[in-house]
Amino acid sequence: MPATVDGLKVPARVQGEDIALATDRDGFAPRFWPGVNLGTTLPGTFPGQLAPTRKDYDRWLNGMGELGVRLLRVYTILPPHFYEAFAAHNTAHPDRPIHLLHGVWIPEDEFIEGRDAYALLDDWKAELSDAVAVVHGDANLPERPGHASGRYRADISQWLLGWSLGVEWDPQAVEETNRKNAGKGPYRGRYIRASADANPMESWIAAGMDHVATLEAKRGWSRPLTFTNWVTTDPLEHPSEAAEKEDLVSIDATHVRATEAWPGGVFASYHVYPYYPDFLRWEYRDAKAADGTTDPYAGYLRALRAHHRGMPIMVTEFGVPASLGAAHRGPIGRDQGGHSEQAAGKIDASLLQRIREERYAGGVLFAWADEWFKFTWNTAELELPPERRALWRNALTNEEHFGIVAVEPGRKPTKVLDGDDRDWTASTSQSIAESAGPVEDVRATHDAGGLWLRVRLREDRAWERGPIRIGFGVTGKGNRGLPGTNGADPRADHGVIVGPGEKATLLQAAWLDPLPWLYGIAYDYVPFDQAAMRTSSGAWSRPRQLLNRPQNVPGVGPQPAEFHDLSRLRWGTADPDAPGFDHRNLVMGRGKVLELRVPWALLGYSDPSSHQVLRGRKDGTVTSERTGRVSISVQAGSDAPLRTAGYDWEDWSTVEFHERRKAGWGAVRREMATGAAKGPASGD
Repeated sequence: MPATVDGLKVPARVQGEDIALATDRDGFAPRFWPGVNLGTTLPGTFPGQLAPTRKDYDRWLNGMGELGVRLLRVYTILPPHFYEAFAAHNTAHPDRPIHLLHGVWIPEDEFIEGRDAYALLDDWKAELSDAVAVVHGDANLPERPGHASGRYRADISQWLLGWSLGVEWDPQAVEETNRKNAGKGPYRGRYIRASADANPMESWIAAGMDHVATLEAKRGWSRPLTFTNWVTTDPLEHPSEAAEKEDLVSIDATHVRATEAWPGGVFASYHVYPYYPDFLRWEYRDAKAADGTTDPYAGYLRALRAHHRGMPIMVTEFGVPASLGAAHRGPIGRDQGGHSEQAAGKIDASLLQRIREERYAGGVLFAWADEWFKFTWNTAELELPPERRALWRNALTNEEHFGIVAVEPGRKPTKVLDGDDRDWTASTSQSIAESAGPVEDVRATHDAGGLWLRVRLREDRAWERGPIRIGFGVTGKGNRGLPGTNGADPRADHGVIVGPGEKATLLQAAWLDPLPWLYGIAYDYVPFDQAAMRTSSGAWSRPRQLLNRPQNVPGVGPQPAEFHDLSRLRWGTADPDAPGFDHRNLVMGRGKVLELRVPWALLGYSDPSSHQVLRGRKDGTVTSERTGRVSISVQAGSDAPLRTAGYDWEDWSTVEFHERRKAGWGAVRREMATGAAKGPASGD
């Protein structure tokens, strides 16, 4: 229960470099706060739709309790049923409640476009006022597009650890805000003040924080306050950062302080990922962690901790995604994607360990569950139309795969990739070919994640003796025959070559490869052959992703473009209950059965829900065009390919999904328990 300090109820407060919880036994006890971030979407929806239901929140909160979450962070005002679920969960678990770090967004689009935060201050204060009323169960919010609304009566203030205001600040907008408001003096509020050396942006943030403090104090409460920040606008200098915008301007939490009238205090918080910006590779490459091992992440945390000496600091976003695709390389293998679930869980646990070892007040993992609407820089231009992005699962967009809980297509798994075809029944798949030749029959199906294929062969493990070539014709234009077949299946524009042995390779028609169009013609980041890029040219390429553009790193020198190979399709089981499980596995064979799961993006789809495929344009951009049935052929050995009836599906505008705890769950759970036990104090 909250303590009383100077007439204000205080559930937690800043205490030195810790955030201490009010307890019945010993006043305020410092805690280490392991937590998780929660988004606002379900598959098929975008954040402004606020789609999760009461049942979703009940299920998620129970799962968080089992994971060992002490701190839940939300980014914005949620619908009333979230607060009702939160209160119900904590009332049912009084000995192990989950505390809340509540965020409040700014009008971010207007901030980026107008580049003057002060023009938005009144709107932001209105949102802050609504948020304070909401957590105290004292709000009636009218319907507004993109905002939560309804009657709020669940008072969750006793479990509200603190407020985290704002967003990952756009550096150009911050710089311009400072320029336009250069004459403004530091903000001086009753509860929160900006220091004499604060810039205008920091004063603006202080004004918002003081507004929240004023509203809370009127209700008789005080609690810790922070504002969202990230590495891009940290207060440190990074001379080895090649991208100017990543070290353009600083927002410094040490310039925002609480007065004696605010016993809850102020702390610093940052989103800190191990792979970006690039200076993390160079400035801290020789840094050592507490156990003596090389760890650039620990080195950066230590430098940031030193700058904020005397005040608590928390990492409110960290983690790596368990995804097939990737977007950036990180030191010591902590890449932005490309990880198995097991590896991602171990990395997440190690990052949380480093956060604790470097004397941070807590670490909040990103994120609880996968979100399908997310995009990232190297796939955003390939998802067309973008307003349908949330309707399908892109295995190549790492941002969709950060959750500790997997959110997968279908009310239940479409198929289990395990080399056993007993689940390929007539009611769950479509027969597209039967033959008396080496390929006995072929079945197909699909879900929001990709195209599934089952090939039954006459001979056991025929892929051991020679390749099995599978052609997919997505565009209807073909590519003059699969490579190595003397023109077999001229309709195909994608091909999978299985074997010899337990391996598989994906090839695509060179004219469908987006990299030369996007990064060759316009930027010359990748070599390109204009003859190969002509429609149906007959040239083939291996798909890959660009992870980093060429750059000249100050003090280090020129660095080449970096790529992530997508052509090697992983062989093995994708059964979560089987030894050797890896969700990235796409091909599995056993006996006479060969199974494939080909993600839509690897077949060139920009939106499978509306049959859209990518096409390059001469100006160095890509567009999409509607296509129809996929032609499919299968060739075993030197025999003529079996031409199937192909496969088609109806467009979809709604999706079903199911959830599964990822294989890294256990590693994260153990580290959360360790952090809670080895932090400044254990137990509640």
